[in-house]
Amino acid sequence: MVPGSQMKFFAKAIESDADYVCIDLEDAVVPDDKEQARKNTIEALNTMDWRGHGKTMSVRINGIDTHYMYRDVVDLVEQAGDKLDIVLIPKTGVAADVYMVDAMLTQIEQAFKMTHRIGIEVLIETALGLANVNTIATSSPRLEAMHFGPADLAASLRARTVNIGGLNPDYPGDQWHAHLSAMVTACRAYGLRPIDGPFGDISDPEGFLAAGKRVAALGFEGKWAIHPSQVEGANEVFTPSDKESDKARRMLVALQEAAAAGKGAAVLDGKMIDAASARMAENVVRLDDEIKLKASLTGANA
Repeated sequence: MVPGSQMKFFAKAIESDADYVCIDLEDAVVPDDKEQARKNTIEALNTMDWRGHGKTMSVRINGIDTHYMYRDVVDLVEQAGDKLDIVLIPKTGVAADVYMVDAMLTQIEQAFKMTHRIGIEVLIETALGLANVNTIATSSPRLEAMHFGPADLAASLRARTVNIGGLNPDYPGDQWHAHLSAMVTACRAYGLRPIDGPFGDISDPEGFLAAGKRVAALGFEGKWAIHPSQVEGANEVFTPSDKESDKARRMLVALQEAAAAGKGAAVLDGKMIDAASARMAENVVRLDDEIKLKASLTGANA
């Protein structure tokens, strides 16, 4: 996440190891800088070779309850739509929020005869959005992912914490677990990608890794990095280790051999594995293959 008002950070973002870069026009930009941040973002999309560096480009627009939002969408898409992959909608509360942005994108794309189709992602960061997470998940064919926003959600729920992500020592466990589970379930039920939000304490890399491991265990595919120091940790957490990948591949081989022998299950490393094990292993192998393929393509284009 890069503030649109801070152009000096754009060069760092394009050279980073992040796969996905989001330029922010919302919370990271003060009101007096909103218009300039929008102009900076359009210029950066048009003049910097983000795709050549293997980046998926997203812009977090301002909320639909602000007067900045419509100009964000109109100016960005009309002036740099062919360079924009994703529009990220903050504080999404109901399916109609997504429909509004979808309709605007469709009209601009048609008016300018654009062949590039822009996707939508949403931030679930209010009590209303969490209550409507399943209907939001089916709100638009453009919708690709949901992001979890712990800070605004904490404010919306009036949770007694001032941390951005991470654990509250007054709670016996992870106070976000139920909400994270609800969101990842909606994502997997309707074919969306679940992404965890920010971890505010950039001086606590171990805390960041721990938070990433918790959501990865639930099925999340990624986590925000709000500082360059967090990118390496995020890639580490969400990339299968060689040990994990090797075991998954051995599981598939063992099950293939069992099937050839007319058996529906096998034993690997002293543990029984079956068809459900194969589906879990296939997820790991598929992710590992996708990451290695992207790395090879990015390296070839460097």
